[in-house]
Amino acid sequence: MARLGENRYGKSQVRVSRITRHGDRHDFNEWTVQVLLQGDFDTSFTAADNSKILPTDTMKNTVYSIARESTATTIEEFAKDLGDYLLNNNPQVSNVSVEVWEKSWEHIQLNGSEERTTFKLGGPEKQTVHAVRAKNGPWSIASGIDRLTILKTTNSAFTGYIKDKLTTLKPATDRIFGTSATVRWEYSVDAPDYADVRRRILRSLLREFAAHHSMSVQHTLFDMGKSALDAAPEIARITLMMPNLHHLLADLSPFGQDNPNHIFVPIDEPHGSIEATIER
Repeated sequence: MARLGENRYGKSQVRVSRITRHGDRHDFNEWTVQVLLQGDFDTSFTAADNSKILPTDTMKNTVYSIARESTATTIEEFAKDLGDYLLNNNPQVSNVSVEVWEKSWEHIQLNGSEERTTFKLGGPEKQTVHAVRAKNGPWSIASGIDRLTILKTTNSAFTGYIKDKLTTLKPATDRIFGTSATVRWEYSVDAPDYADVRRRILRSLLREFAAHHSMSVQHTLFDMGKSALDAAPEIARITLMMPNLHHLLADLSPFGQDNPNHIFVPIDEPHGSIEATIER
């Protein structure tokens, strides 16, 4: 006999742009939102009864409406406003999950001054939040960054590893270190200054990556995590996923040329995958 297990449903890839006007200066946000609901929906699966189903098209419209009404200045605050509305207005919903991805638009700087209504995309990375709340419960917030793409051309080595009959990798004492990191952190306090925490964490990650004399991706990852914990006492833990995006030394000997760590071939696939959580 079949029995319905855990289930949820919602709307994904809801894209919304928002302009906030401060006189002649504008702020611009571009978000992609996912909403997932859990609750008393069993009969929609088992008895073809849609009487407790909030249409996913309505969820899409709710994203637009709350974006219009919300005074949130961060994706964390917006996620909570959206989730609170859905919980408060749908008694059949017991749990809401909201994820938001934000593109890194920033004001253009020209001639030493800010263009107040003109923007450029700051990089491939996206700011993220995953907010979860049960009805009558507190919010659980995990913020982060996706595709933090960084690279250094020195102070990176990899030696002393296991060598068996299948090992062909040569030791490297001065190599390119490139990664496109995914970072997540969880808070130990309620309602911190999310924007300030994010700025401090990003600044600490970049500073540590640049200054670190790396003996492996693992070595740098751990010290980047430690640096973030030091910079943001408001967080309890941070998880970093750092693929090792290889740049292989090109063999120019067939052309009668040397290659003193000068010309490389970028290789995205396959790549090493390293991840860890650093906790207090």
